[in-house]
Amino acid sequence: MKKNNNDAKLLKKALELGMSFAKQQGYDGLHAGVSPKDKVECVYRLLVQYKQITPLALEKEDGPNMKHKLVLWISRLLPEDHELLN
Repeated sequence: MKKNNNDAKLLKKALELGMSFAKQQGYDGLHAGVSPKDKVECVYRLLVQYKQITPLALEKEDGPNMKHKLVLWISRLLPEDHELLN
């Protein structure tokens, strides 16, 4: 996996957008007490369910790969000149 200098910020942005998407779909289970690891998994699974991203192979479904998938997803949604992509 190629790492970008802004991966942590991109992941944070992906989680914000993913949680917003979850609320739009009627899911309100991602409150402040949920761990970041669980948020990543919830957002990843929600996006897979709604066919926003392609699922990982079962043997590759782990935290780092889910995070990477979310970073790739948000990278495609942001405009090319966005500050986090430089």
